Amino acid sequence: MSPLYSPHVQGWGSNRRLVGRARELGTLQVFVDAVATDGGSLLVVGEAGVGKTALLDATAAHAAELDIRVLHASGVEFEAEVSFAGLHQLVAPLAAELAALPPGSRRAIGVAVGLLEGAAPDRLALTNALLALLARAADQTALLVVVDDLQWLDRASATLFGSLARRLGGTGIGLLGVVRTGEGSVFEGVGLPELAIGPLDDDAATVLLTEAFPELPPRAARQVLTEAQGNPLALIELPAHMGPSAAEPPLGRTPVGRRLQLTFARRIDALPVECRDQLLLAALDGTGELFPSISVAELEPAERARLIRIHPVTRGIRFRHPLTRSAVVELSTGEERREAHRRLAEQHPVGSERHAWHLAEAASGPDEQTAQLLEESALKTKGRGDPVGAIELLLRAAELSPGPDEHHRRVMFATYLGADVTGDLTDPQALVTAHGTHGRTLVAAVAAAAYLVNSGGDIDTVHRLLLGALRNVGRPVAAWDALLGEIIYVLQSNCSFGSRAELAADYWAALDRLGPEVPEILVLLGNTYLEPARRAGPSLPLLDEAIAGIDEQADHADAVRLGIAAMYVDRMAGCRAALWRVVEHGRGGGAIAAAIKAFVLLGFDGVLSGDWDGALQLADEGLALTTRHHYRLLGGFLQYDRAVVAAARGDRETVRRLTDDLVAWAAPNRIGFVLQLAAHARAVDALGNGEFETAYRHAAEICSPETVPAHGPAALWALLDLVEAAVRAGLTAQARAHVADIRRSGVADLSPRLALVAAGAAGMTAPATSFREAFDTALATPGASRWPFAQARIRLAYAERLRRVRSTTEARHQLTNALDTFERLGAVPWAVRARAELRACGVPTVRPAAGPTTALTPQEREIAELAAAGLTNKQIGERLYLSPRTVSSHLYNLFPKLGIGSRAALRDALEHLPSTNT
Repeated sequence: MSPLYSPHVQGWGSNRRLVGRARELGTLQVFVDAVATDGGSLLVVGEAGVGKTALLDATAAHAAELDIRVLHASGVEFEAEVSFAGLHQLVAPLAAELAALPPGSRRAIGVAVGLLEGAAPDRLALTNALLALLARAADQTALLVVVDDLQWLDRASATLFGSLARRLGGTGIGLLGVVRTGEGSVFEGVGLPELAIGPLDDDAATVLLTEAFPELPPRAARQVLTEAQGNPLALIELPAHMGPSAAEPPLGRTPVGRRLQLTFARRIDALPVECRDQLLLAALDGTGELFPSISVAELEPAERARLIRIHPVTRGIRFRHPLTRSAVVELSTGEERREAHRRLAEQHPVGSERHAWHLAEAASGPDEQTAQLLEESALKTKGRGDPVGAIELLLRAAELSPGPDEHHRRVMFATYLGADVTGDLTDPQALVTAHGTHGRTLVAAVAAAAYLVNSGGDIDTVHRLLLGALRNVGRPVAAWDALLGEIIYVLQSNCSFGSRAELAADYWAALDRLGPEVPEILVLLGNTYLEPARRAGPSLPLLDEAIAGIDEQADHADAVRLGIAAMYVDRMAGCRAALWRVVEHGRGGGAIAAAIKAFVLLGFDGVLSGDWDGALQLADEGLALTTRHHYRLLGGFLQYDRAVVAAARGDRETVRRLTDDLVAWAAPNRIGFVLQLAAHARAVDALGNGEFETAYRHAAEICSPETVPAHGPAALWALLDLVEAAVRAGLTAQARAHVADIRRSGVADLSPRLALVAAGAAGMTAPATSFREAFDTALATPGASRWPFAQARIRLAYAERLRRVRSTTEARHQLTNALDTFERLGAVPWAVRARAELRACGVPTVRPAAGPTTALTPQEREIAELAAAGLTNKQIGERLYLSPRTVSSHLYNLFPKLGIGSRAALRDALEHLPSTNT
């Protein structure tokens, strides 16, 4: 093993060996050696002063010996609220490489760090751009990225670096992160390998102290060893402040970190005033850059006192230890800190987040101009994908607001964003009461409404609250601002959840009164989400265009809203990747509420597209979040996923239990959408069990008095159930009337799924002379296999009619395909019916043994190929935007299809499969 040295043992800059760290150094050396040939990530965890930074420096020195390029970034305690501050540190030395990137990647990074203006990039695009930038930096030699003090890294950078850390295998790029024990970091939930750094043992501590201070009297040495508790930094620093006779009494239970900070404080106190002023600027700035206002000459005493180091080439400043920086700030007065922030604000462009943040820290009292700058920064920060940071900036802006109106507005807006995006579902009623008449303002209304909607409150109360607030808005509005857009969005959602004609009518009347310049996303949502059967058609080109650009959407709320717009018109496939990114952001502690909504949307998509096991896993994880954060309404949607899958699979007790619970709280609050979801699950349950009149009654709760009511979009999910129940219950006239209504509504033009359903329903009611044409049209619908349960039920109905006219050969073909789908989905009641029909056609229904010729779905095949290539479930999930549990479920299902029992047999089994699946 080559020797590794650290400057953090005795005099800073000396090359004394690190004592007692052979194991840790060995692990780090192995990691660095692997970076040169492969890549990867490692997290170093330990207490303050335990030597993490010294080990980092030693590791960086070893990397340099191997000609590995090293980049540094560090979290800074006093700028953790500045979005992408950590990314800026990493990007700053790579200007040449950044300029050479493709325009899209260059723009993504430039917008994130504030170098360019433009639409914010989404998290995946930014991660890919950063990976491309680092790959270019590692083009000639391997690259090691060292990120210290992760516990203070801004959340946006930490989330980004966490995504990056999982993708470095095989890149020649290594990421070495360091976090203080117990402080918490996004990285600690990423699942990276960790190296824990503990205190030195007694023997190593004695050796270190003796080598550093050979003249220290035995009594003083014992005192230092006792107080240091094996902490290397304490062993080096504490003796410098002990008298020759060690008369200073021990501090007993004083924590080591605090004792060290007091040690650094004494050293800072001894500096000239001018040096302390410059040191405070450097401590509060956090960038490590030397602005013109910071004098290198005046900082030299601090460097001699081993408090900082000034790089000989870049002249950048590095504090010896975070405790040093903390001590500098703690020793300053409030006025000294404000003056330093004022000077630092001048170094940043007006309009930048750093400019606004430093001005806010410089404020000694209310300041509307600074509050406005912070509010503008909050909106930019939200648009860059950091809603948590946006809320923090809004609350700081509220603190600086001179008047109660602006204070209240900003607090309420932050409260609303918490409910809509970050999972902070707070009842704003106490705030409204505290501000009296301010409770009638737009922002108070939208905050209160968002709370009531998400917690499953009364639909009519929310409706009156929002309409009342909108009456105070000018007519028509001169310009749509963010707040007005949000209140319309919440009103729209509430009307959809209510699913009543009068609610929708009130919504359109309010929108007409406000004027024609409605934001595009609100137009899409109104037409495709509130009343899709009546209004969606003309908006589909605009929606398709928006979905095509969803990867450019960094704002999690906007990505979710596009998913909502796509939901009823069956365009969720184009939104899946973006919604999975929202889920991952929420899992990392970011936009929790947005993530729950993404769980809901992906769950609905899984139910319709036949990924039932995936939908159940999403429901389980999502329900845990809705319970923890009290999002009762969204939890109800996830309960529906469980209920309707249970219904299709014949689990009647689960259906009863879940739907009874949904009705119990949704009925008194008049939440029509939830009641319709419960009715749908009950209809599917009754259909599967031959209770056709009961099934028809439940389906008619959704589709009556119109088959496709404009104000009840859930009807678009129940049309096939309604017609099939009517046909099987012998209600022929009603069934034909429903089919005629479906044809008149034009919903078949909205999506391939609805075209499949409309044609299949027509086949069920068509006369003997024309049913073949209708069913064949249904099954020839492009992409019909994307909706396997609906397709299989239509095949079953087709086969039943074919058998009645004695076309048994044709019937067998349809039944065989239908049975295969029912068995794959676990739709037991329908599989039983299909087997009975096959027996009636003279075909034995013994289930054939699975073998290597059994067809896989396209997704199953892709998962199988990735698993055969050696990827883990987690890696496959990251590649395909699925959860590891969903991947595991797919593998569990496809192993019997291939006639194998383990991953080891996948490669051979896949070689015997046909090149395409049908």
